[in-house]
Amino acid sequence: MESNTVHDGLPDSDSPDLQLTQATPGECAKIWTDTSASWRDSLPVATYLEEQLCLSKVPLAARGGMIMWILVEKNIPPNCRRIFCSCESFHKRSLMTDTDGKVEDVIVYGIASVFCPVDYRRRGYAARHMKELAKTLRNWQSHQARVVGSVLYSDIGKAYYAKFGWKPHASNWHLEFPPVNTPKLSMAQELVQDDLGGICRRDEAVIRAAMAKPTHSGNKLVTILPDLDHMLWHIGKEDFATKYLFGQTPRAKGAIAGLPGHRAWAIWTHRYYMHPNEEAADNVLYILRLVVEGDDSANRLLSRENNKCFWGTEPQSQIESLIAVLQHAQAEAAEWQLNHVKLWEPTPWVQDVIRKSNISHRIVEREEDSVACCLWYVDDSGHEAAPVWINNEHYAWC
Repeated sequence: MESNTVHDGLPDSDSPDLQLTQATPGECAKIWTDTSASWRDSLPVATYLEEQLCLSKVPLAARGGMIMWILVEKNIPPNCRRIFCSCESFHKRSLMTDTDGKVEDVIVYGIASVFCPVDYRRRGYAARHMKELAKTLRNWQSHQARVVGSVLYSDIGKAYYAKFGWKPHASNWHLEFPPVNTPKLSMAQELVQDDLGGICRRDEAVIRAAMAKPTHSGNKLVTILPDLDHMLWHIGKEDFATKYLFGQTPRAKGAIAGLPGHRAWAIWTHRYYMHPNEEAADNVLYILRLVVEGDDSANRLLSRENNKCFWGTEPQSQIESLIAVLQHAQAEAAEWQLNHVKLWEPTPWVQDVIRKSNISHRIVEREEDSVACCLWYVDDSGHEAAPVWINNEHYAWC
């Protein structure tokens, strides 16, 4: 079959001569160069290219964990072909549970860095790319576990990706705290990188136990696991930025307070979108994951509008531990010249504690940027409902 073409010699977006395939290392380098103006943040281009190569080798991305997908012409050799659109996919270990509490290890893919070069825009290539990607990922690496869906974080609002099946998550909001230049409270201790493996394993065990409890919502639940691989990917980005800007990397990867079984902890990352000396700098300490042991409102399907008051359902020591950890984060942000601390979608109990404390904060609804969107693979009968994604927190962002 001959390709349909437009007058300028580019293939039509519905041409059978187009295919979705994996990029070569050389094509990855070209894509990173082309996208650097959009995503290099505070880094010079050369350092950004080093960062991208390094991030392709961390555990989350290594051994096929991250794939660079490209839309190209079938009959043009690799490294010679035009790249009409590109994106990355990340293999994310996840859990799904049914209403009876039967837990299944599954795969959810994270989609990132969707990019169409300027010369190829408004021709339908991005739409073709996303449609092909949805079909390809359905069975990608399914010999390892069942693929139940994919998520992406839209910076162009809620409507575009919804046309191809990635519907906006039911909620996209976060709490924002100011940095506070005060001494860190002694009851909260720093978490260093060597601490994270044990903390993440403990967190996963609690999540599995919570999801094994039967629910009465009538919905299957799915969560992306906040494992060490996710944390190290974020830390990898942090390391490149802080080494370039300050000549050193932060020691603290989070904070923890309280006694075992009643602890609160946060794991965070420092993100520099601009040099901190720039007047328009809007840099962030993102809390990747916040946990309070014994928080019964965690790892569950709970509505913001219908949640009950959880204040007082945990000992006062846990409330104090949580506040100490949050204040530690604010002090860390001030120390590292970050403009905000952001915490995505804390549990109802945590919301209640923060609301009744004296910690200054505001609620931000995300309508245009970092909008979590999800596509779920359900059977073709139309009788299977899509699962509900819980723990929409920043660790899963990519």
